[in-house]
Amino acid sequence: MAEQGVNDGRRRFLTATTAVVGGAGAIFAAVPFVASFKPSARAQSAGAPVTIDISKLQDGQLLKVGSDVPQWRGQPIWIVKRSSEMVRELGEPALLERLRDPDSAAVEQQPEYARNATRAIRDDVLVLVGICTHLGCSPLFEPEVRPQSYDANWRGGFFCPCHGSKFDLAGRVYQGVPAPLNLKVPPYRFDDDRHITVGLNPVEGAA
Repeated sequence: MAEQGVNDGRRRFLTATTAVVGGAGAIFAAVPFVASFKPSARAQSAGAPVTIDISKLQDGQLLKVGSDVPQWRGQPIWIVKRSSEMVRELGEPALLERLRDPDSAAVEQQPEYARNATRAIRDDVLVLVGICTHLGCSPLFEPEVRPQSYDANWRGGFFCPCHGSKFDLAGRVYQGVPAPLNLKVPPYRFDDDRHITVGLNPVEGAA
């Protein structure tokens, strides 16, 4: 009887031990499965908002986010500081009649707060995705109003050397070129007069 009591006690101990070890194994086995739902560090970085200092930008200059600072979601972001003359040029009838979508009717190409004459929150600062909407080439920034080999009446803007698409200084596409849409405006906001964050919309009610 004593031996049977010892055996029963040992059996209960082994059963309990096996259950604990098995449960621990199940937990460790579940860790890779749960971890697979977490985005990788690279994915988190690629989708994270990017804050850019624009305090040194001068009129007529282009800052390329992706060469000077990290890209946003793997896309090059361009920031142009427009002079008052550049802004006035955007409303010239001679320019508007040459554009395919002067009123930014293709709503997917910009947030609602950038669906205006300058396609921007502030008229003097333009924020764009620097990818041609035809086949994804990188356009050239040609801000000067002067005749070009591709346009004798060039009013300043962006020219894609791959297939000849042209965009004005608001990223609006010209008629008669391969690109079907205006250059894309990403979501962005001004944190203050010196900083823009790409990937976040303006705070509602902020000045």
